[in-house]
Amino acid sequence: MRALLAACTLACSTALAAQPGMEPVPDRAASEGEGPYTTLVVRGATMIDGTGAPPMGPVDIVVEGDRIAGVHLTGAPQEVLDGASRTIDASGMYVLPGFVDVHGHNGDPAKAPQPSYGYKLWLAHGVTTVRGVSFYFGPDQPDISDAARSEANTIVAPRLIPYAAFGDKWDGGTPDTPEEARAWVRWIKQAGFHGVKFFNSETPEVLGAALDEADRLGLGTVAHLAQVGVAQVNARKAVGLGLDGVTHFYGHFESLLKDGTVPQYPAGYNYLDEQDRFGEVASLADQIVAPGSEKWDEYVDFLVESGVTLSPTFNIYVASRDVMRARTLEWHDKYTLPSLMNFYEPSLTNHGSYYHDWTTEDEVAWRHFYRPWMRLTNEFKNQGGRVSAGSDPGYIYQTWGFAYIAELEMLREAGLSPLEVIQAATINGAREIYEPKGVEPPIGSIRAGKLADLVIVPENPLDNLKVLYGTGHKRLNRETNQIETVGGVRWTVKDGIVYDAPALLESVARMVEEQRAAQGQ
Repeated sequence: MRALLAACTLACSTALAAQPGMEPVPDRAASEGEGPYTTLVVRGATMIDGTGAPPMGPVDIVVEGDRIAGVHLTGAPQEVLDGASRTIDASGMYVLPGFVDVHGHNGDPAKAPQPSYGYKLWLAHGVTTVRGVSFYFGPDQPDISDAARSEANTIVAPRLIPYAAFGDKWDGGTPDTPEEARAWVRWIKQAGFHGVKFFNSETPEVLGAALDEADRLGLGTVAHLAQVGVAQVNARKAVGLGLDGVTHFYGHFESLLKDGTVPQYPAGYNYLDEQDRFGEVASLADQIVAPGSEKWDEYVDFLVESGVTLSPTFNIYVASRDVMRARTLEWHDKYTLPSLMNFYEPSLTNHGSYYHDWTTEDEVAWRHFYRPWMRLTNEFKNQGGRVSAGSDPGYIYQTWGFAYIAELEMLREAGLSPLEVIQAATINGAREIYEPKGVEPPIGSIRAGKLADLVIVPENPLDNLKVLYGTGHKRLNRETNQIETVGGVRWTVKDGIVYDAPALLESVARMVEEQRAAQGQ
């Protein structure tokens, strides 16, 4: 039984094996980020506070150390301005809470050996908190040490919230009894992890025990309900057992089948052939009940009433509906490492590189698949369910940071309003992370007393989310008839430390050029 469970987990997560060869994250240099300050004032910005409230401004935001001391709608008192250690003139700009990415991984030696590559790209796009599910797989990895160094701000990185994949990190093997599951959960709690990521390779009894123990200990839980286990545990079953969050689409469609209890696959289907695995997923759109039917509506109501959070990660699969576009995204040339670009290419061994012979028919099927998936997510949100934003970067042409902004665009496509997209990216992600701990999140909105995590952008992201990309947004100046580039995050503030976002991007661009030079490109 242990061998079977280990094999299933391997297929779902690309291997829960050690990742030797990752480089240590360098200490933060004196030139990387400034502060925290005794008093920092962000002056004259229009504020989008993350709660869903409409924009308001100009406002002055006063930060003392690592906390927001006050939000002044009529301007900070003159004595505060006079005594400020630093003032950022944000007149005409927009300020938002730091973004929260609830689905992070960070590299491996074959594709991105220096973890600061991903960390800097996240920060350059305004992401100040990342939940790693996991950041690294295997024992003796720096999940906990990176998180501690980030908390101390001795490295350039977002706030890191490490989860462990079920059965990973210790040397006791994959738990296959409820007692062993509880013992593993207690072990990862003691080791310093904040939650558990499941890949649906457990029996229902083992999963239920692990979920119960995690809830008892204040650990969060999230699951990629992979096809290998979905016949036993679909999303309805997992949520009923107490799962906090469902990521991706897995498990939902299997909860809505119109005929039978398991999906129908072609006779020659092989789950371990990733073109089969990902190509045939799209056929589920034709196997479910009609959206808006009684069974559909009952399932949406069930999800909402359960309190589960959905982090759909729409963008990680977007190459499935247009692989040529994904391969030629405008940031690849300057900001995607050659080793990462090579990993993205079609491959029999690299997880997610499944478009071996990807046809128009495959892409059309995936475009069709997105419709009910997006509708389910939007109706869940409309009924009061919580949707958060996760990028799952490092696979399928999705490069750190850029992939997160693309996920915000896809949440908009799914039907979330611009303000709801920002909610998903800020307070909703914060609540998903901190709710299992039983505490009010110290991040996710702009309020006095919250941690000073801010994103300052020259353009209005509610008008156009594209202005959040590090490459900015190209538009025609109708007065000069010249193309201009606008937007891009200007400053990211984390714990009161001000990071120059363009400088972070330039640092990443140098990493790319250095790797090219080392490879003789």
